[in-house]
Amino acid sequence: MIPITSFAGKSVAVFGLGGSGIVTAQALVAGGAKVVAWDDNAESVAKAAAAGIPTGDLRQQDFAGFSALVLSPGVPLTHPVPHWTVDLAKATGIEIIGDIELFCRERRATAPGAPFIAITGTNGKSTTTALIAHLFRTAGWDVQLGGNIGTAILSLEPPATDRIHIVECSSFQIDLAPTIDPTVGVLLNLTEDHLDRHDTMERYAAIKARLVRGADTAVIGIDDEWCATIASDLDAIGKPVERLSVRRPVATGFYADRGRIFEADDAVVRQVADLAGIGSLRGAHNAQNAAAAIATARVIGLSETVIVAGLKSFPGLAHRMEEVARIGKVLFVNDSKATNADAAEKALSSFDRIYWIAGGKPKTGGITSLAPYFPRIVKAYLIGAAAEEFAATLAGKVDTVMAGTMDAAVAAAARDAAADGAAEPVVLLSPACASYDQYRNFEIRGDHFRGLVQALAGAHSVAEVK
Repeated sequence: MIPITSFAGKSVAVFGLGGSGIVTAQALVAGGAKVVAWDDNAESVAKAAAAGIPTGDLRQQDFAGFSALVLSPGVPLTHPVPHWTVDLAKATGIEIIGDIELFCRERRATAPGAPFIAITGTNGKSTTTALIAHLFRTAGWDVQLGGNIGTAILSLEPPATDRIHIVECSSFQIDLAPTIDPTVGVLLNLTEDHLDRHDTMERYAAIKARLVRGADTAVIGIDDEWCATIASDLDAIGKPVERLSVRRPVATGFYADRGRIFEADDAVVRQVADLAGIGSLRGAHNAQNAAAAIATARVIGLSETVIVAGLKSFPGLAHRMEEVARIGKVLFVNDSKATNADAAEKALSSFDRIYWIAGGKPKTGGITSLAPYFPRIVKAYLIGAAAEEFAATLAGKVDTVMAGTMDAAVAAAARDAAADGAAEPVVLLSPACASYDQYRNFEIRGDHFRGLVQALAGAHSVAEVK
């Protein structure tokens, strides 16, 4: 845990007592703050109280006596309407911050030279965060990995000059971190997302830009207009910027071409890595993730030899283009995290002979945007509530099987792929749908797929289970 000493002796209101909220309250108490914590959920309050956290209904507190309101990132700050605690804090003029901001203040106060990498973007940030952490672990560093990737940042070990913090940041977290100042800030890309919380794309982009604006060095993907503009704006204020592209060469920075990563320095170009054969880094989207990781590691000082070795040994993340098994020549890939068409596009663009398992609770727009990838799909196996809608979209373009359930889809896809004469047919779970019609979350959906495939693999002596 990281004790937060910057509020020692001061009163602090904490709202939101999920996993990160409880850790935040404990870190403040450990640092000497006088905490009053609350949640709209009575069970969460009871759990916090049982953990020894001082609790009290914040509606009954005098907010003028607090130095700050520390808000969990899932609680609305501005849209669709501010949470009632936000209104109370604003009425008395106290600051409203989150756990990332607390970490940044503690780092500046206790170990200002401690290396800190922060990663954000609409897509790819979890894979990039995990890959950067893997590169530094490969190099023998003391790596502290957390943030939006699933581990509360304040539950990590404290900042130190011989320890690196690698932190994934959502827009919600950045919105509550006004002074975020990483050693390297990574902004991968920006597409329309979370506008229910940020109202406009302009506001969403401005929040994301805060992370790289406060960094010592910014690493920015420039393949969308929003990020390209942010990079130019940082140039104008003299901020060091490393540009990334998977669409075209850059004069200075890193770019990808057919799985190879190149570094350009004043138009002098050399290859620094080749992703061919690295299953966990297939596709153009992962080439961007890899380029970002390489650029970041180089800024901190990792050697090229260590970086290349780390790329080759990266296991990937569960449910994100996860290579589950090979049964004979058939590759089985779990991409359950693809809960919309944009995410499924990344997987469909990465393979040539696809036996596609898709469906679930449909998102607006369905899969019509995926039409350019239909020629890659040998057959589709449709499950869940979206099956009929998807079948209508695929009619006349892709052979379909109304499988209904994951069990039926995996069995049929495995049988059909095994009969394919191609060198590497792929059974791909990339649902382009939410999971909520049949599964509580995408992780459970992916686990079910993995379990079914591994059961099949166990029946084949030639199976190579990853």
